Amino acid sequence: MNHARTVTLAGALLVLAAALLLLGAGVGSTGFDSVLRALDEPVALQIVWDIRLPRTLGAWVAGALLGLAGAVAQGLFRNPLADPYLLGSASGAALGVALSLVLFGVSPFATEWLMRLGLTFGAFAGAVSGVLLTLVLANGVQHTLRLLLAGVIVGVVLGAAKELIMLARPDFLQAMQSFMLGSTGYVGWAACNIMLLTWLLCMAAAWALSPVLDGLALGEATAASLGLPLARLRRALVLVLALATGTAVAQTGLIAFVGLAAPHLVRSMVKTSHGRLIALSSLTGGVLLMAADILARWLIAPQELPVGVLTAVLGGGYLLWLMHRRTAAGGML
Repeated sequence: MNHARTVTLAGALLVLAAALLLLGAGVGSTGFDSVLRALDEPVALQIVWDIRLPRTLGAWVAGALLGLAGAVAQGLFRNPLADPYLLGSASGAALGVALSLVLFGVSPFATEWLMRLGLTFGAFAGAVSGVLLTLVLANGVQHTLRLLLAGVIVGVVLGAAKELIMLARPDFLQAMQSFMLGSTGYVGWAACNIMLLTWLLCMAAAWALSPVLDGLALGEATAASLGLPLARLRRALVLVLALATGTAVAQTGLIAFVGLAAPHLVRSMVKTSHGRLIALSSLTGGVLLMAADILARWLIAPQELPVGVLTAVLGGGYLLWLMHRRTAAGGML
């Protein structure tokens, strides 16, 4: 029964993603006219092929990475409130972008593509560095609670360092705000390819490691009694979490609630193993961010809203409603 529901849900999410991809190709300042004129006019074709399609597909892949990372984080920490940014990756990415702005933004030789490359590398390096620092402070991954507390401490410290840089260089506040609010506006085919390759690698690794999460759900003592090398497998899961989160953040900035809400939506529809939960959460995260991106472009067209604002409002509203419903029923998230 659960297997049939899982397959049905996966198929529905893929069909919905395909429909949203087609819809995203027609949403923009020039509307659906560009799609109708794409076969006859090179400019219209360029708008659809080089701007709208990679942006919409990029939103799906970024959301899929965040959904995957959220499911891994919640299973690893056995906490339904865990999200992909829990181990200091968000604050590390923000600090990396701030440093990149200082290094590249003031140079007369910093062309637009060079600055964009510097911001992407800075965000990714910062996210991974934040996770590594958390691992060092937690003395590895043996103790989940210590790892969680170390992530909170690293997030506060790196966030403070970023604020100090912004106070010293207020001319970069607007660019920094764009990153903090999240945006898919700069995603092109190259970024899509990078995120897609990373998603395939992370999905394969997470699927292979999913039995560890199933074991941890029964308790650490039970997982250890099954003969699982918990320390080594936890390190592998943290690496998957850091790689998926860092890649998505590097291309789209900090987008809230997608990684947190996607696993909750899946669990509200089907009860399944962690392997299938990760796959379905990834597909759900992709659909959520793709829909939010299209909505951000359409609501106040020809202008657009930061997609991170919409995900925060919609995702936060959904989780508040879920908490209220579970509290009224006498349960927990």
